[in-house]
Amino acid sequence: MFKFLTTKPLWVNILAGLVLLLLLLLLFLGSLALLTQHGKTMRIPTVMGMSYADAKKALEGQGFDVQIQDSIYSDTMKPLQVVKQFPEAESQVKINRTIYLTINRSQAPFIQMPNLVSMSFRNAYMVLRQYGLNLGDTIFKPDFARNSVLEQQFKGDIIKPGTQIQQGSSITLVLGSGVGGGQGFIVPDLFGLTYLQAKARLDSMGITVGAVTPDRDVKDSAEGYIYKQIPAQVGDDNMPNRIRPGMAIDIWLKASRPVRDSTGAPSPNAY
Repeated sequence: MFKFLTTKPLWVNILAGLVLLLLLLLLFLGSLALLTQHGKTMRIPTVMGMSYADAKKALEGQGFDVQIQDSIYSDTMKPLQVVKQFPEAESQVKINRTIYLTINRSQAPFIQMPNLVSMSFRNAYMVLRQYGLNLGDTIFKPDFARNSVLEQQFKGDIIKPGTQIQQGSSITLVLGSGVGGGQGFIVPDLFGLTYLQAKARLDSMGITVGAVTPDRDVKDSAEGYIYKQIPAQVGDDNMPNRIRPGMAIDIWLKASRPVRDSTGAPSPNAY
């Protein structure tokens, strides 16, 4: 073979080398397309809602690889149930593609119990859902703070904030019934408070904000100042008005903080 190469002109050897190189390149490209299954795609079946074992069997049966990408917990789903797949179902992908699954955990993870005491029932319920906890029973006890959480209980006992508890557990809330004395209590003075300050104070007393009337210069009611309220703290007879939990107070708002006169009453232009 070497004698053949040495007896031929140089250009013939160069041409033969180029032809050989071209043949090797074509052979490589052909084998590459064969190995990568170029142009061959498959449709991904839907496995959401299936158990992980059934989903893995179905996907691998069609030539896909399967990996668990993530896990979550939901007490409304079965353990190890597939809740998400990527790529999505019905997508066209190359064969031998890896399918990533998100499954529901077989056991609920432990979390720290939040502190719900002193929250309104509505806020406490939202926090429970954020932590993956369920609302169990609600128990009412006489207290001025109507619908405010007085205690948080788990399986009949008080559960302290920070206690380890499984997600999905049911928490019982002890709420204030808003029952006070027969004549209620003196109407709180809201003069000069912002809307947010007044609302927080009234919520703690079991009183609701009634009609809100802002002046024209008030751009944001939450930051407006109260200069008038009905019922007022003191009546026309200079006797204190009384209010019971569950009742409402109407308020009027202005953009600047109102000023009382020297007698302690609102200034004449406050109203």
